Amino acid sequence: MSVLITSTPFDPEAAHLDFRKSAGNVGAITAFTGLVRGDRDIVLSLSHYAGMTETEITKIGEAAAARWPITSWRIIHRVGDLQAGEPIVFVAAASAHRRASFEAADFLMDYLKSEAPFWKQETHNHTSQWIEPRAQDKDDIARWQKPIKQKD
Repeated sequence: MSVLITSTPFDPEAAHLDFRKSAGNVGAITAFTGLVRGDRDIVLSLSHYAGMTETEITKIGEAAAARWPITSWRIIHRVGDLQAGEPIVFVAAASAHRRASFEAADFLMDYLKSEAPFWKQETHNHTSQWIEPRAQDKDDIARWQKPIKQKD
């Protein structure tokens, strides 16, 4: 269970392999890699407040672990200037069964997208704009806030 915020590019395949080795004897690992969208002229700049960001993202991970029987989770997130096509985020969750790992990884990404304390600015053709969570991102979080139905 770890959070890494880095300005250094990372290799998602190596991150997945490392997570798999550290996850131990599990039945399922779900991993997601997010890439910077757009064409080659896009620059996405992410800022954060060191310490606070890691603490808040750790809380998101702990919430996932409290909700599903996952044995491990990992989040790697880039900051700084990124080009289109570069990996920006890696999320992984491990559990004994697939459903918990799928749902936990989905939950982690939904909350990272909308709630993690990053400041995002996109520059394209010398024009910059701040990026805020979209309505769809908020809808994605709302589904996790509904009461959990217990299986009979």
